[in-house]
Amino acid sequence: MENKHKSTIEKTDIFPCPSCGANMVFDPASQKLVCPYCGLKSEIEKDDTPITEYYFLDADEQASTDWGTEKRIIHCENCGADTILDHTAVAEFCAFCGSSHIVRNESSVGIAPESLIPFTISRKNAETGFTKWIKHRFLAPRKLKTSYQAQRITGVYIPFWTYDADTRSTYTAEAGTYYYVTETEWVEEDGERKQVEKQVKKTRWEYTSGSYSRFFNDILINASKKVNDKLIRKLEPFDLTELTHYNTQYMSGFLAERYSVTLKEGWSKATPIMDEKIENGIRNQIDADEIRNLNIDTGFYGVTYKHILLPIWVSSFIYRNKIYQYLVNGQTGEVQGKYPLSVVKILITILLLVAVIAGIGAWLFSN
Repeated sequence: MENKHKSTIEKTDIFPCPSCGANMVFDPASQKLVCPYCGLKSEIEKDDTPITEYYFLDADEQASTDWGTEKRIIHCENCGADTILDHTAVAEFCAFCGSSHIVRNESSVGIAPESLIPFTISRKNAETGFTKWIKHRFLAPRKLKTSYQAQRITGVYIPFWTYDADTRSTYTAEAGTYYYVTETEWVEEDGERKQVEKQVKKTRWEYTSGSYSRFFNDILINASKKVNDKLIRKLEPFDLTELTHYNTQYMSGFLAERYSVTLKEGWSKATPIMDEKIENGIRNQIDADEIRNLNIDTGFYGVTYKHILLPIWVSSFIYRNKIYQYLVNGQTGEVQGKYPLSVVKILITILLLVAVIAGIGAWLFSN
């Protein structure tokens, strides 16, 4: 077993500093490899060739599992997250829940990423943004604001799928057009009954049908079950025009999560997004005041995908045995998170509001 492990380490890609031999890490500020000991910087060679889209139906046969270097997986026994890192890297705690209950996992790392967006927000800036964010959560418990561990914020490349598709839809519906008629009715005024005229809106319904075509580019689906979808949506947008070819140099000093949403599961999440946009497009296409009984039949053609990694700084806090997660967009610096609410602070706020309202009422009454 020891010989096998040694052989694996010998094949691992590291980036030794030409000056002192230490392993160089990716620096978001300079977008270069930097030696943490002597400060030497090294350029990362850019690949300007187009990003490849892969055919969805051929994924099982054509998908690459070569991450460009030998990787190992650590599995968190507390929250179940699988994190990918180099054999030479050391993880002392889980980036997603903060637990130190992590073990090595020998399973496959899965489909290799095709491209990624490198971190541009440094750890220091992420910690600063996170500290400002947490201190402005007025209703958070005092303990949370004073005992969180900002140093446990970790740069993680989170997995995503993107999907492209040509769609062709046919539809049938009833289109309603408003028209007005004059009707009379009896009313009583000053004790007398009389007739008055009024305009009444009515709807004329007619059968309609047609076709609708639309191309979808880069429908983005979170492929992680360990980061909250709602938080991810709040972190967006990511500028996908900044995607660059996957290069292990960008990952030096950072972690990557193995996707827990499969390619097919991701597609099942992407189709409702496209269906909603198609329905809105068809409704806009139909010239009507109202639409009912809309039936749509859609075909998806030439579906392609990419497995991409997006940069997110991840931190978490365990409060009363519940995990609260905080995320910082590693491209824009946007901070989002969940936090517990202090019952005491909520009660104080309610009492203060009641007192203010009572004071205003008393002032109005006295005047």
